[in-house]
Order: sequence, then C-alpha cells, then structure tokens
Amino acid sequence: MINGRADRYLDETGLKEECGVFGIYDFDGNDVASTVYYGLFALQHRGQESCGIAVSQTDAPKAKVTTYKGMGLVNEVFTPETLEPMSGNIGVGHVRYSTAGASTRENAQPLVLNYVKGTLALAHNGNLTNANELRHDLEYTGAIFQTTIDSEVIAYHIARERLNSKSAEEAVNRACCKIKGAYSLVVMSPRKLIGARDPFGFKPLCIGKRDNSYIITSETCALDTIGAEFVRDVLPGETVTISPERGIESDMSRALPKAQEARCIFEYIYFARPDSKIDGVGVYESRIKAGRFLAMDSPVEADMVVGVPESGNAAALGYAMQSGIHYGTAFVKNGYVGRTFIKPKQSSRESSVKVKLNVLKENVKGKRIIMIDDSIVRGTTSDRIVRMLREAGATEVHVRISSPPFLWPCYFGTDVPAREQLIAYNRTVDEIKDIIGADSLGYLKMERLQEMVNGLNICTGCFNGIYPLEPPAEDIRGEFDK
Repeated sequence: MINGRADRYLDETGLKEECGVFGIYDFDGNDVASTVYYGLFALQHRGQESCGIAVSQTDAPKAKVTTYKGMGLVNEVFTPETLEPMSGNIGVGHVRYSTAGASTRENAQPLVLNYVKGTLALAHNGNLTNANELRHDLEYTGAIFQTTIDSEVIAYHIARERLNSKSAEEAVNRACCKIKGAYSLVVMSPRKLIGARDPFGFKPLCIGKRDNSYIITSETCALDTIGAEFVRDVLPGETVTISPERGIESDMSRALPKAQEARCIFEYIYFARPDSKIDGVGVYESRIKAGRFLAMDSPVEADMVVGVPESGNAAALGYAMQSGIHYGTAFVKNGYVGRTFIKPKQSSRESSVKVKLNVLKENVKGKRIIMIDDSIVRGTTSDRIVRMLREAGATEVHVRISSPPFLWPCYFGTDVPAREQLIAYNRTVDEIKDIIGADSLGYLKMERLQEMVNGLNICTGCFNGIYPLEPPAEDIRGEFDK
C-alpha cells in the first residue's frame, strides 16, 4: 500500500498526502458517475489508499443512494462493470490518504448516512482538532460509529443539526460551527450539492461549470480534466449550495477577517498538481518563484541545476532561470511504481530509492550539481539521492530545498511527524548538510513564503510552531508519530 503520492521515491520518509474531493450536480438529469471517476483520476495525487463514489437520482425516493468504494487507485477500484449500475444525476467522490484513522475499507469515503430526513453523502479533506471530543459527546448520546475517521463525526453532526434546521445547507453550516480544524467538504443531500470550507482556508475548494452541470472539487485540474470551466474558489469560511432552483447560493456567516486566514503553504510547495490554481495563485508559478528565491538567497557556482521529480522540477527551473545555470535532467523516475510496490528486504541489494529513481550517469558525470527538492523530513531519502549522484560521477552536490526546515508537527492534514523524528530538530543547517552528504545546503527563507503566493495569508506552523488555532491536547494524527 502506498503511503504517499505515487511519484514519491521513498514511502516511509516522504510527506504524505491529504485527500481529494469531487462533487457534481447535473441539472439535466444525466448520469454523473463516469464524470466523478475522471474527476477523481485527476485528483489521484492527493491520495492513493482508497477511493469511492456515491450517486443519487434527484427525482427518485430520498433514500436511494448507490455507493461503491474500495482500497487502491481509482482505475483499480472502478471498472466499467462497477460504474455502469451507478445511476444518478448528483454525486460525490473521494480519494483518500489517511490523515486520521486507519487505512481500511471501512474508512474509505464518501460516507453515506440514512436518517429521518433522507440521505446524506459526505466527502472530507482535512483534519479536525476537536474530533475526539466531539466523538465522545456523540457516543454518550447513543451514536454508534462505523469508522475511526473524523469525517464521520462531521456527518453525524450534520444529520443531527438537520433535524432542527430548515434546510440541508443550514444543517451543514451549523455543524461547521461546532467543528474545529481543517476541512473542505462536499455534501450530497437528496436535492442539493453543498460545499464548505473552514474559516482559515487550510484546504482548497473550487466551483466549476460544464453545460448544465455544476462541480465542487479540491483543485482546478479536475475541472480541466472533465472539460469544465472554472467559476470561482469557495472562500475560507463559506458554505455554497447548488440547486436547479437557485443556482449557486453563498453563506459567509463563518468567515474570519482576511488577516486570520491560513492556507496550507504545502499545497503550493508540494501537494497540488502544478497545473492547478488555488485562490487565484498558480501552483506552477509559485514553485518557479520558490526556485528563483533560492537562487537569490543561496547562490552557488555549479554546472547544472536538477530537480527531484516531480515537485522539485519547477523550483529547479526557477533556480536555473534566475541564476543562469543550465537546467538539466539527472533523474529518471519509474512511473509504474505504485500502490503494490513491495519494499525490498534489508538484506537484499536493491535500494528502494533506486527502484523508484535512477540517475542519468552521462548527464551528471564530472559536473557540479545543484539538486532541488521540496522538503527534507527525516533526511534518509536525501542522503541516498545525494549518494546516488556522487556514485554517478558528480564532483559536487549542492542541495537546495524549496521550503524552510520542518521543526514542528502539523495537526491539519499534513503528516509532518513528531519533532524528534525531524532531521532539522536541534540541528544546524551545517549539521544537516553533513548528515545528507551534501557540499552545501540551503533552505527557502521563511520571509519568502508569503511572497511566493502573492501575499496570501498562509499557515507556517510546521516551520515555526505558530499555529492559527490551538493544537489539540492529545495527538489526533493517527499513525504519524508511530
């Protein structure tokens, strides 16, 4: 099972993903399951552990929802045989990496609840900081949980609020007032598609349109894949409701002042696809900027700049553009290493890095190399990649990282581990440089982060320990610290 995106080169040390959500409502009554499938396919980089689709027919009885989900990649779980029976003109889908809760089929989303008002299907990206507290309250009032994920806590609260609300969107909004942390939600009620984003805007969410269909999804790349046009981003703290009668309705009652917004900076550094735009800022553009800033702030003489695939490539190009040093390719990535990849035993000669990544010896031999990567977490992967470049004949290896050093854990959906496991904890940059075997090492400066995203307000808690809201008293991050 993969514990990160398929293009990471070492599962146990790379950053892990969040999740991807996709919802669509076809006002003309056409089936949407295949469109949800392609939308999830475009979001596969956000999670490869499990995926699922739930669809409903808006002119059918309220309790009729067809759901299919399973462990694995989108094209492994879904086949023409599984998609064909999924009839419905409204649907939600989800790709998952477990940020909280075990990686099991029971925890796959979307979650579907049948209750007195009909049905509710929910897909969630993010981590709640008060999930355990809310779960305990629900359990003591009779709730029986089928999963170990915080998304079910949200679903239960929406269902309970619906009993005393005039509409499904009011119930979603009232439930969102109780939950704390990071969330982007897509909720399918019997007659409406609802999206909600937390007031800090940690996770991305946007709206698209194709013909007479409306879409709510994590990234704009999913809109491009299905031929939809981008309408706008869902704003931090906003609840949007889509229906044939009223089109797009907005509720901003949960919004915070702009200065308090705190988008996850790693969407721009690593998580999002480079062809996506989030809150008006192109991901590719922000990575090019990061590379340029590295060249300005951490220059070094060299013969070639290279990126570690994939998220290091754009920053490497930015570094080359700014410095005038030749941009080249040093690594060939095995694109077929996916979910079923079995790590070699320690006793075998195969390196798990080399299985996923190989060096173009003729390109690096006899050259001074600047190697750009998006982050260093524990350091073991960087150590091996630097060694691979030296073994291929590189005379010098200078490492540049398009993010500041990780010094604190994340509680909002990025599995930055406990401080003791971070290579930067209690070490200087020179000490880290020696551990990974580089000739020099430079990180992106903290003050460059906001400039990199055109002044958007961002969360930098994993770098400086200053979180936009109080972290939980107990660790709610599943297996991250284990």
